[in-house]
Amino acid sequence: MTPEPELATREKQEVQGTEKTRPGRYFVPNVDIREDENGLKLWADMPGVSEKDVEVSLKDGVLTLIGAVSPAPYDKLTPLYTEYNVGNYFRQFELNEVIDEAQIKARMRNGVLEVELPKRAQARPRRIEVSAG
Repeated sequence: MTPEPELATREKQEVQGTEKTRPGRYFVPNVDIREDENGLKLWADMPGVSEKDVEVSLKDGVLTLIGAVSPAPYDKLTPLYTEYNVGNYFRQFELNEVIDEAQIKARMRNGVLEVELPKRAQARPRRIEVSAG
């Protein structure tokens, strides 16, 4: 019996659906999301994207992440073997009313986009004091 690998490779998924207005292929970045009492944190893998080439926008409650990768450095390469597909990144998330949209922050570091999505004060849990009699 062969043991299951702890880490499994996943094929890069190309964006399906409506066409984008920018040229090139678009891929769905892998995302991790964590929640605590203060809000959500989202990490999106976008290798090859710098902070000047990433766009985070919010419209009508939809958070959109776009990362642009220039294919120019790969144009003259003749690879013997490749698993890395060069292309742009695109992903959207529908936010609910719990998120404080005015306080969203984003930063790009080493090809990973980190987005902080704080909860509104009313949505955060709070402890209610109980008094005697």
